[in-house]
Amino acid sequence: METKERDYMGFVMDGFVALLVNVAMLAAVVLLFVGAAKGVVPEVLGPVGAIVVLCLWVLHIIGFTMQEPNEARVMVFFGKYKGTCRRTGFFWVNPLLDKKKVSLRARNLNPEPIKVNDLTGNPIMIGLVMVWRLKDTYKALFEIDSQTMAGAATGATAVAGRMRAFENFVRVQSDAALRQVAGRYAYDDTDTTTDEQLTLRSDADEINMELVKQLNERLSMAGIEVVEARINYLAYAPEIAAIMLKRQQASAIITAREKIVDGAVSMVKLALDKLSAEAVVDLDEEKKAAMVSNLLVVLCADEPAQPVINSGTLNH
Repeated sequence: METKERDYMGFVMDGFVALLVNVAMLAAVVLLFVGAAKGVVPEVLGPVGAIVVLCLWVLHIIGFTMQEPNEARVMVFFGKYKGTCRRTGFFWVNPLLDKKKVSLRARNLNPEPIKVNDLTGNPIMIGLVMVWRLKDTYKALFEIDSQTMAGAATGATAVAGRMRAFENFVRVQSDAALRQVAGRYAYDDTDTTTDEQLTLRSDADEINMELVKQLNERLSMAGIEVVEARINYLAYAPEIAAIMLKRQQASAIITAREKIVDGAVSMVKLALDKLSAEAVVDLDEEKKAAMVSNLLVVLCADEPAQPVINSGTLNH
């Protein structure tokens, strides 16, 4: 991903050293006033010098910056981008720089499920959960209109406003990406799909990989990286949920019946082979057909069979 971000190469002073300089400047102000009062310093030079040093002292205070891990400050000098400072700790930089603070920490997004049409046209409800973070501070601040959306607040309020603006951008783009991905696949296997086609319900890992790819493509322009994304909610829309449930139940019943019939045929074959091998009874083709019919009815029936006592013989 092409980036215009670069490290801030301007002057950076250790914050505690700068603090000593700041105390020295304040002491100089006091000495100039006292010297002017005692006549050691000229009456005009003393107050004027003290006021100048005092102005520099106030300006010097603005340059102090404290930064925690996974935070960054984008340095802007009168509208010109000077670099991004990722240095942590307490330090001092040019007070004329506009230090725009952003967070590089990972954030979760778990929006409400949305209604979309799958590949076969069925309306479904689908939702995602994703983890994202800022990767390119230049794109995040200057490629999208995050600063205007954040408002003109300062301090912690400005940082929160920027991060809310990024989150709104991610929310809109994730909605679009989820709709695009969901429309490419069927919810489940149907008569119109083949065994090689992926489905939303059965191929979660592949679908999640495709979702991450689509999200990264859409969010790269904002310098945002998607760490993880997966579908966490999937269901038919309420208007067709009952019909699709009946379809799934019918499919399950057919599958179960197929297994029951396969098992019944195997048992009947085993019974006939065993009767023939051990010469228990001699059955002609008509009797075998009747016996097979009765056994299949008993084995495949939903209800228990009612026994019937045969008082005759198999020869008649």
